[in-house]
Amino acid sequence: MSIGNSPEDERPFEDDRVEEDREEARPSIGRALQQARIAAGLTVDDVSSATRVRMNIVHAIEADDFTPCGGDVYARGHIRTLAKAVHLDPEPLLAQYGEDHGGRPAPTPAAPLFEAERIRPERRGPNWTAAMVAAIVAVIGFVGFTMFQGGDDGGEANVAEGSTPSDSATPTTKTDKPADPESEPSDSAIAAAPQDKVTVRVAAADGRSWIAARDHNNRMLFDGVLKQGDSKTFQDSSKIHLVLGDAGAIDLFVNGKKIEDDFQPGAVERLTYTKGDPEAG
Repeated sequence: MSIGNSPEDERPFEDDRVEEDREEARPSIGRALQQARIAAGLTVDDVSSATRVRMNIVHAIEADDFTPCGGDVYARGHIRTLAKAVHLDPEPLLAQYGEDHGGRPAPTPAAPLFEAERIRPERRGPNWTAAMVAAIVAVIGFVGFTMFQGGDDGGEANVAEGSTPSDSATPTTKTDKPADPESEPSDSAIAAAPQDKVTVRVAAADGRSWIAARDHNNRMLFDGVLKQGDSKTFQDSSKIHLVLGDAGAIDLFVNGKKIEDDFQPGAVERLTYTKGDPEAG
């Protein structure tokens, strides 16, 4: 008869030791990204330039500090972008991040995400679509009236004084004015945009960028990385919500009009657009 723990009592301690050895064998997310970067012969500056992720964020992630990312959604986007830049499969790293940080976050209602975190005040501009349509109609009416008046004058000159080279040239000059409305293709594009929907086109003009897009019901329309030269178009009956991981690389077109905003490289932008209004709401 022996005194003390039986072999069966010691097995859980052996299992714990095996589990600890398995965890030690798997490198952390930051360590895996750093090792892959070094193996690829890349510096932190190289990775930052290729991905438009700022150097301080790259350093922090390689040290397993995800605080500078600004939240789980952006941390996942940066992990995916950096992994692809150093030729790693991002899915195992994202799964590991979920295990370490409580899984993928639950969807956040649209109002707290796009109103509480908005970084610029709400702006409301004039209704440019209606103004442009009215201007085009006015120009066409003026040109038609001018052509009608020019035709009458030309007839009287032929009866009373006869045709001269200068008289025949006058109506020709006046009939050239219908070309004026075609000189503004951007205005025509605005007028041609659907009036009952909001249409947003996102183009990666200056580099690659992670983007996320949701409709007015907060359903995900797209969550991924646009390579340079790629573009995505989103349409909804009332609202489109956007998150741009690197806004400086993006060109935005809303309801047929390009948004001229001074987005900075590496900056994260959260925007909402509505129908009939090319400005952020």
